[in-house]
Amino acid sequence: MANELTPIAASEWSAQKAAHLLSRAGFGGTPEQVARLAAMTPAEAVRTFIAVDRADNRHLAPFDHSGVHDPGLEPFPESRPAATDLAKQTGQSLGVKVKASGNRRIQPVANRFFYWLRASYLETGRVSYWWANRMVASNAPLQEKMALFWHGHFAVNEDKVRDYRKLLIQLQLFQDKGLGSFRDLTVAVAQDPAMLCFLDARKNVKGAPNENFAREIMELFTMGVGHYSEKDVREAARAFTGWDYEDTRFVVRPEAHDEGQKTFLGRTGNFDGVQVIDIIMQQPVTAEFTAGKLYRFFVREDLDPQLQKQLGDVLRRNDYRIAPFLETVFLSRDFYSDASMGAVIHSPVSLAVATYRKLGQTSVPGVPDFNAATGALGQRLLAPPTVAGWAQGRAWITPGLLLERGNFARDVLFPDINFVPPDRYARDPEISRVADRIRDGLDITNATSQAEGVVVAEANRQADRDEDFNTRYASFRGWQMAIQRVKAIPRDTAHLDLSSMVRQAKLQTTAETVDYFTARFLLVPPGPEARARLVRFLDQDLGTPDMTVADTYMEDSLRMLAHLIMSLPEYQLS
Repeated sequence: MANELTPIAASEWSAQKAAHLLSRAGFGGTPEQVARLAAMTPAEAVRTFIAVDRADNRHLAPFDHSGVHDPGLEPFPESRPAATDLAKQTGQSLGVKVKASGNRRIQPVANRFFYWLRASYLETGRVSYWWANRMVASNAPLQEKMALFWHGHFAVNEDKVRDYRKLLIQLQLFQDKGLGSFRDLTVAVAQDPAMLCFLDARKNVKGAPNENFAREIMELFTMGVGHYSEKDVREAARAFTGWDYEDTRFVVRPEAHDEGQKTFLGRTGNFDGVQVIDIIMQQPVTAEFTAGKLYRFFVREDLDPQLQKQLGDVLRRNDYRIAPFLETVFLSRDFYSDASMGAVIHSPVSLAVATYRKLGQTSVPGVPDFNAATGALGQRLLAPPTVAGWAQGRAWITPGLLLERGNFARDVLFPDINFVPPDRYARDPEISRVADRIRDGLDITNATSQAEGVVVAEANRQADRDEDFNTRYASFRGWQMAIQRVKAIPRDTAHLDLSSMVRQAKLQTTAETVDYFTARFLLVPPGPEARARLVRFLDQDLGTPDMTVADTYMEDSLRMLAHLIMSLPEYQLS
């Protein structure tokens, strides 16, 4: 069955295959959700994922902005020196006028620069929570799974973009167009302010083209290494000159666009960026590269070269439309083969979302912190490490990360009573020290002086000696202003009742209970020895193999059992 794209027969459909589909096309789910899919035909089950427009998602609220952005912040300077130098030269910057006289005349400008850095970072954390909640609660999980794929494919991060609004716009682009035409999505991303900012489009002008985007669109987004020349990169960069953004809008600056003839991938003409993308889409390797990347995300890492060519043909025949391509994949015998079942390692985000969905949650709890937890596992939403996104597969698993995955499960089942919300305090100890000193009554100069014995960077020394502003105070004040304006993330814990699951399933023995929870949480069943250890644990912790005897006190034991199951290597597999 491996490497066969022929559809699976209805007679071969089972609950196990339905759970596999739910895990890959979505993020997993409850036994009830698996049973509903298993009662359908394979074609009907796959269509419930593909037809996202039919899903009832009226319960999903739009993102609730905190109102932290002001028009005067635009265009936001590249650095604090750029912001304060502009203030010195023109008398204002970031919508703030320089004080006519008095101490630290430019301090409000410096404060405002750091305020936006902090506010955008915190609001980006809220966008991540909003998206994670959609992953958990959506009745169209493939829409969010595709958005997660494209987020890693067309990767940008908040550190470089420094504007949560641009990141949100790009995320909504992935949600809206993720299952549509790859060509249309690529054009939209190329004109997206987040990508334009991230890959320095503003520096790509006639006479001095910047090659960042032109290189990445071929190397990472469409074709892969080895299918273009350095001349193709230079010529494509010329075609993209003049593409820019104002605030959150795409604009073309005609004076910065190179109208000359370009020769790109064997074609010559006065090409612009859209025409370059269309030429890229005409290359057979583009369909094969894109299909292969989709396959490795949804099916398995091991991809036969001949199958990759077939997958490229499927994508081309469907005019690069992602939905019919995935429908073919999700119905194929290869997708349900032994080689594909349980062959994908959960990414940290996928693991966290799957955990909440399998536990029957309808939202992401605030404890543990979703961003910090997935970040500790190697994947923080809206913060991929590079334009190449995240490494996949075995890169997610090391001995240390496996331990962290178990700790995440424990923090869900047994919340930390010493939890401190990370969106309500500055992580930098120097900023905390300044805050403490100001609360103790020190003036700005003394509050921001370095502690004895601490080495101060020369840039900070210069800033301290500049009587127009104080950089360390601005950093402190920026956090303070941001926390005042950015709405807090709700900090409830998961609402769990594992005892009710046992009662509803009418489980009588510890062995039945172990089998129920391993089937609920694992796609790959544990071996006989692991199962026996779990049964022995539950017997000993409850003091009886009879679940009816333990009915009034079994909750903690069940949570410890769930933690043991979620710490197994098998739990890391999708």
